[in-house]
Amino acid sequence: MESWMNILVQPDTPILKVLEIIDVGARQLALVVDENRRLLGTVTDGDIRRGLLKGVLLESSVKIVMNAYPIVATPYDTRENILSLMKLKRLHQIPVLDEDGRVVHVEVLSDLLRPKLKDNWVVLMAGGLGTRLHPLTQECPKPLLKVGDKPLLETILLNFIEHGFHQFYMSVNYKSEMIQAYFGDGSRWNVTIKYLHEDRALGTAGALSLLPEKPTLPMFIMNGDLLTKINFDHLLDFHVTYQAKGTMCIREYDFQVPYGVVRIDKHRMLGIEEKPIKRFFVNAGIYVLDPTALELIPTNEFFDMPSLFDKFVETQQQAVVFPIREYWLDIGRISDFERANVEFAEVFG
Repeated sequence: MESWMNILVQPDTPILKVLEIIDVGARQLALVVDENRRLLGTVTDGDIRRGLLKGVLLESSVKIVMNAYPIVATPYDTRENILSLMKLKRLHQIPVLDEDGRVVHVEVLSDLLRPKLKDNWVVLMAGGLGTRLHPLTQECPKPLLKVGDKPLLETILLNFIEHGFHQFYMSVNYKSEMIQAYFGDGSRWNVTIKYLHEDRALGTAGALSLLPEKPTLPMFIMNGDLLTKINFDHLLDFHVTYQAKGTMCIREYDFQVPYGVVRIDKHRMLGIEEKPIKRFFVNAGIYVLDPTALELIPTNEFFDMPSLFDKFVETQQQAVVFPIREYWLDIGRISDFERANVEFAEVFG
């Protein structure tokens, strides 16, 4: 029996009994129904307390204190619509009724806010040497450098966990023992973490050839030196909608030419554009791949992700791009690391 069935009561049930049901149940209310499970009203602890203040006895029937005009939802209401209704009416739970007014479910705010578990694999690339961050990375691998109050790779991990992902692989090489000692098997975060050991650098795509088996769902691949607030749910929906072999996240990059650019036609000057700003889209280091994409990756050879996407294009397979508008920072240099520590509290606090 579903747990919400335990909070169904008849209209002549004594208030004292209903109060016990509310205290024991996790939904903080009882539903008053008729013999056909049609909803007659709802009762919360607050409804009972207000009744007691008016002189109602605990031995009285619950129908005296029930709310006969509760807010309800239907099975056709979306999760987003129900959440909006709850926030608007400041409700923690809403009964869901069928077309005949019978209770079929109870939506609880805390359950709706909790992300649904997603079985998509997430591969985090954490094997780089981090030479541009010397001397910081001489004794500590870049993914373990602290940004804010925790290692950079832990922030990435937590961002995925917040969206319901729980199956992770970490591709490791440089000082891999330190990364494994910190993250272990993932049980500290109630997730599963396994490791792909690169004996030599295999590149962002080549490391995927070390996976023990092919996944059954689209998989995420992300560089382990990025800070971002990208919505992974939106990214996954985008990838699935376009039925892509691969989705590459891109970021707009502005570059100001420090000189006046002269426009010419052979030997004739056409004009001068003083210090123009050029805008490009650059690879943001976050990808989603269809499982069949792994068939294009050579085994135990260096192969980077741009090369894989070149293959998609060459073979006329669907490769799409997902523009990142949210916060994004590639921590490749000391200046980036310092900036990340300044901005971390504001962005991730």
